[in-house]
Amino acid sequence: MDTPVSHHNLAKELDEAAETWLERGWPTPDVFVVAGSGLSTDLGRSLEGPHPWSEVLPFPVQGIEGHPLSLELLEPVPGRIVLSSRGRLHAYQGYHMAEVVFPIRLAAKLGAKVLIMTNSAGGVLPGHVPGDLFLLNDHLNLSGMNPLWGRFPSSWGPQFPDMTHAYDPELRSLLERCARELDIELKHGVYVGLGGPSYETPAEVRMLAKLGADVVGMSTVNEVIAAHHMGMRCACVSVVSNPAAGVTDEVLDHADVLSRGRAAAQRVAKVFERALAHPDLL
Repeated sequence: MDTPVSHHNLAKELDEAAETWLERGWPTPDVFVVAGSGLSTDLGRSLEGPHPWSEVLPFPVQGIEGHPLSLELLEPVPGRIVLSSRGRLHAYQGYHMAEVVFPIRLAAKLGAKVLIMTNSAGGVLPGHVPGDLFLLNDHLNLSGMNPLWGRFPSSWGPQFPDMTHAYDPELRSLLERCARELDIELKHGVYVGLGGPSYETPAEVRMLAKLGADVVGMSTVNEVIAAHHMGMRCACVSVVSNPAAGVTDEVLDHADVLSRGRAAAQRVAKVFERALAHPDLL
């Protein structure tokens, strides 16, 4: 479990990473898009990259299978810059939570006002089948971690941020409209974030269902907390890649998560492409 730390060096590291970004002449993003397991998508004309995240992060990074950890700057419509991250960092890889959310904070510091994410998740209830898309309306943070532990510059946000609208209602409404126009079904649900990396036991899945969870995974919740803390509007679409343990007799396998994520990626990309070009996004 993470322990509370003073982040007096984190502000300096963020400043230095932002300076590096600007010195390279890269455009600053309006929107940050993070793609989860197997869900990398092409969302506009490429302006810069892809580059490995290691070029701008102040600590060593290494991806896992299905997470290439690269960044690319895109322009879905003239004048709108999107920073697209293929892959993300996870605490279960051994990263401190401040490192896990560093790309989120960097995007916010560079001026991004919107965070849109995807993740692969297990379906907690029997009716949730692989390929279902869930537009998240809330989450349960059961990871045992929180990116706000410690002391932060007051300019980043309040120490005790209200989380009522962590998943921005207007942003969710826009994604819903885009999906309807494309005849793509988005279900609604609550995501529960656990620490991982082992999958859940059947008893844990039964517990999560009783707590109100629809989908379960090992990311997202702490990223949303950090982004919301820094004033970003957030939305996330979960792709059900497998039934959670015990819902069926299926044995969970990471390769299946990746392949099913890729199969659903095109539907997610179509929704995101329309939303990223929409005048109501910002």
